[in-house]
Amino acid sequence: MACWMVVSAWSLKTTPPLLSLSPSLSTFKFKCCATHNDDLQALLQILPSDLHHNLLNQPNRTHLLEVILDLGRFPEARYLGKYGNHYLRNSEVTVKELEYAHGAVGEFGNDNRAGIEGTLHRISAIRSRNGGIVGLTCRIGRAVTGHIDMVYDLLQYGKSILFVGRPGVGKTTVMREIARVMSDEFHKRVVIVDTSNEIGGDGNIPHAAIGSARRMQVPMPSMQHSVMIEAVENHMPEVIIVDEIGTEAEAQACRSIAERGIMLIGTAHGQQIENVMKNPTLSDLIGGIESVTLGDAEARARKCQKTILERKGPPTFDFLIEMRDRHYWLTHQTDKSVDMLLRGKSPQVEVRKRDENCKVVIEKSKAYDKCQI
Repeated sequence: MACWMVVSAWSLKTTPPLLSLSPSLSTFKFKCCATHNDDLQALLQILPSDLHHNLLNQPNRTHLLEVILDLGRFPEARYLGKYGNHYLRNSEVTVKELEYAHGAVGEFGNDNRAGIEGTLHRISAIRSRNGGIVGLTCRIGRAVTGHIDMVYDLLQYGKSILFVGRPGVGKTTVMREIARVMSDEFHKRVVIVDTSNEIGGDGNIPHAAIGSARRMQVPMPSMQHSVMIEAVENHMPEVIIVDEIGTEAEAQACRSIAERGIMLIGTAHGQQIENVMKNPTLSDLIGGIESVTLGDAEARARKCQKTILERKGPPTFDFLIEMRDRHYWLTHQTDKSVDMLLRGKSPQVEVRKRDENCKVVIEKSKAYDKCQI
């Protein structure tokens, strides 16, 4: 079933819109979000057999987010948008069941994560002090289409975009669909730096959900920054996609890549733009922040203290998107928003959301509210 997305051109002085949009609202036709095959059977093979029937016959199985197996506790299912515990049986998880799951999954990496080959599922382990597995988080990975319409117009600018948001809001899902659209529809050379195999799935052959984008796996999480640079130097990408930027080395690698004119699509730890601004490790992504001492005349003209905070340079990412919810995003022009926030003022943002008819509506020039949703 088709729906319409309503978008508006953002008044960019430095970046002319590449779409033929007038200042008034224009419309584009896209499909509503539709979930592809979730390969749930593959995940069920590692779970205790008595849970298979229970999970497969749940009426809301398409919203299943993860299955929790903790030693000595009841197995639990968690669903998207629902709170509270949903126990799958009234008997506790045993050591034997965890050992079986471990054997079915195989070895975990240094980050205590593993995957199931050919799928997007992720298995994460909790270990005891002596290294034994005492808990498993079995996260269901799905290839979902339709999220791209929330950001399709921005992709055509060719500018770098950083996504932030709480875990589970859909950042990795968006990365995956952007990879497919940029490679298959925009015909760009796209390379994914896939540290935990969450974007392209486990195994040597990447999941079909990323289209013709190429995927570089990372041997260890600490090597993500070096693989990012290797991707640029060896494979001539026009677009690089990287998930979970979290260290200073990775932030520096992002800046080096952006300075070479390559479009970056990434996610970072944090829920709002101010989380990135206040994080000394990641603040370079939004231009960096430094303390500046003003002269007396300048301080009087600005009506502020002599020592102030200012942005050090141009941001690595031109746009920053706060994913407050899967269907409610706030879009910042990074440089303008950072400058306004450093002056203690509220920046102007674009609010991107879906209405009850699955239409994506973009409201521009809205006052930024940290709590709005």
